[in-house]
Amino acid sequence: MGTAVFVHAHPDDEAIATAGTMMQGVELGHRVVVVCATDGAVGEAHESKIPEGSSLGDVRRAEMHAAAELMGLHRVAWLGYRDSGMNGESTNDDPACFWQADVDEAAERLAGILRDESADLITIYDEIGGYNHPDHIQVHRVGKRAAELAGTRLVFESTMNREQMQSFADDPSFGDMELSDEEQEAAREEFRSQDLGTHAARITHAVDVTPWIERKRAAMAAHHSQIDEDTFFMQLPDDAFAMAFGVEWFVRHGATRTGEPYETDIYTDLT
Repeated sequence: MGTAVFVHAHPDDEAIATAGTMMQGVELGHRVVVVCATDGAVGEAHESKIPEGSSLGDVRRAEMHAAAELMGLHRVAWLGYRDSGMNGESTNDDPACFWQADVDEAAERLAGILRDESADLITIYDEIGGYNHPDHIQVHRVGKRAAELAGTRLVFESTMNREQMQSFADDPSFGDMELSDEEQEAAREEFRSQDLGTHAARITHAVDVTPWIERKRAAMAAHHSQIDEDTFFMQLPDDAFAMAFGVEWFVRHGATRTGEPYETDIYTDLT
C-alpha cells in the first residue's frame, strides 16, 4: 500500500474536488493525507456561523477536521499561510498570504510533509487553479516544486472538465432547483462564461466517485459556513448532484496519452 497526499487551498476545496477519490484511496487501503495551504479566513460567512470568541478561520479549520473524519482520512496538515481572498481583492497584497509566499520556501514546507509521510503520490491543481483563484494557482506552483524537492514520483493535477462544465449550464435539471428564474439563469451563465479547468482532450483520468457520492455530499455539507442548505450545490436533486460531482478529473504529469478513453484509477501504480 502507498501514501497519497492531496493538497488544497482552503477548507471545503478538498470535499468539492477530491472527496470521492480520497475515500476510494482509503477503501483501497492506502494512507490518505490532506494538506491545506490556508485556513480560509477571508471567505464569506454570515456572522451567525461564527461563535462568539471565534474567527472564521477557527470555524473553517474545525469544519475541515469534521469533513476529514467523515471521509476517513488519516491526517489533516496545514501549511500555515493566510487566505489571499479572491482574485483582485486587496487581501492579495498581504505579505503573509499564500499568494505572496516565496514558492521555494512554501514548497519546502510542503516537501517536509511529503518526506514525513514518505508520499508516493501528490495531487495539486491545474495551472489556472481551476478558476484562477490566486491561492489555487499557488497550490499548482508550490505543489509541483515540492514534489521535485521530495522526490514524490506520482503527480496529478485535480481539475474540471471544461466542456462538461459548460454543457452543465444547459441541463434541464437546473429547473428542478428551488431558485427563481433569474437565479437559475445566473447560475447557468456562471458555467457558460468561465474558462474552468482543463480541456477534455488534455485530461488523463476520470474517476467515477458515485459509490461515495452521499458521503461526498455530507463532507461538503460539513463546511456549513460556506456551503449551507441554501447553496445551489446543495439544492441540486440527487441525479443532478451526481452529474455535477460524480466524476473527479485529473491530469497525470508525464502521461504519454491524454483524452478519451480516460484512465479511471489514480492509485494504479501504488503498491
